[in-house]
Amino acid sequence: MELLIVGTLEGQIGAASKIAVAQGGHVSLADTIEHGLDVLRSGKTIELVMIDVKLDVYKFISSLEQERINVLVVACGVANDPTLAVKAIKAGAKEYIPLPPDPELIGAVLAAATRENHALIYGDKKTETILKMAKQVAPSEASVLLTGNSGTGKEIFSRFIHDNSKRANKKFVAVNCAAIPETLLESELFGYEKGAFTGAVARRIGKFEEASEGTLLLDEISEMDIGIQAKLLRAIQEKEIDRIGGKAPIKVNTRIIATSNRNLEEAVKNGSFRQDLYFRLNVININIPDLKDRPGDIIVLAKHFVKKFSELNELPMKDISSSAEKILLNYLWPGNVRELENTIHRAVLLSTGDTIDADSIILTDPSAVKEPLEKEEKTTESNVSAGGTLADMERRMIIDTLKHTMGNRTTAASILGISIRTLRNKLKQYQDEGIDIPTSM
Repeated sequence: MELLIVGTLEGQIGAASKIAVAQGGHVSLADTIEHGLDVLRSGKTIELVMIDVKLDVYKFISSLEQERINVLVVACGVANDPTLAVKAIKAGAKEYIPLPPDPELIGAVLAAATRENHALIYGDKKTETILKMAKQVAPSEASVLLTGNSGTGKEIFSRFIHDNSKRANKKFVAVNCAAIPETLLESELFGYEKGAFTGAVARRIGKFEEASEGTLLLDEISEMDIGIQAKLLRAIQEKEIDRIGGKAPIKVNTRIIATSNRNLEEAVKNGSFRQDLYFRLNVININIPDLKDRPGDIIVLAKHFVKKFSELNELPMKDISSSAEKILLNYLWPGNVRELENTIHRAVLLSTGDTIDADSIILTDPSAVKEPLEKEEKTTESNVSAGGTLADMERRMIIDTLKHTMGNRTTAASILGISIRTLRNKLKQYQDEGIDIPTSM
């Protein structure tokens, strides 16, 4: 665990550092927000930031978001100042730790930060075969191309390859090529010098350089602009990159794993993807099948998600009933593992008995059901489809989820698997109908 402490922590830096070190962590110190940002910009591996609540937490987290630096942030301050604690949480801090620090609390936060959130859970023979192949090629230096539809778990498999490689003790850095605007992707990958362009307030190490000696995942590489593809090809071939505004090339030793949910051979034919880059990336190709084609994974994953979301929401563990399992196995899962995860998250929140039953399994796309189940197994769903009550169940699901998140619409939208705009439109409709909407605490 690499920990960065930003600020004085009310004179409690020494105590917090000792606790972190005792938990197996390594500690870096920064006295100001700008100093803390410089540490993160440098490419140093930091997994958790503890920031003094008296500093401008909002400014710090906003800077992280603007510069696309992903790190867990917790705020720390004196226990008798709840106003600052609330302000820090609203600014985006994931947790608040009162000072003086409690060893068990800091230990729990460190454990949560280092807990494996990318576990590869499976039960299907097809998945087992894929993993054997991935494990076989992992120790090599070859580039790997993972293909498959969205939500199949390509990033999880890429982490598995890294964890079983000779670079396992080095950094794994992921870049979502589809989520970063074309104008920013070059600076994200290759970094820039201070003053290289408007807004370049300090040198920023790019992902290629940050992942040197480790692994760089280029997620959804098919969405990368063809102009940047040429620079990427050079970086892979020559093992060197040029920071924007830099005066000399920088040597890197970075292994590449790329993913795509599109047919790259077709992209090469239509001119949207470079053939020479495709050949460079496609040394080893591993295709990840849709969830419906590896049914042995469904219930195993569902139980894993029940455990995950029960712990996350501090709810008692529940079994999945046989009727609920049949519904899960009778669905085609067009959104793959990601859709299953959202469905189980909803079910954990909506179930009221000792088990997760069929009435808590709300499917996103009823047309993706393989075949009708027998009536006795579909009693709840029959009631839903009668008399226009599907809309009633959707409303109940949204309102119940919003209650559970204490009115936090962003979190509710994430759990429901819908956009925040869709949620707002639904809530406005309900308000117009005179329905009470849970508000933020």
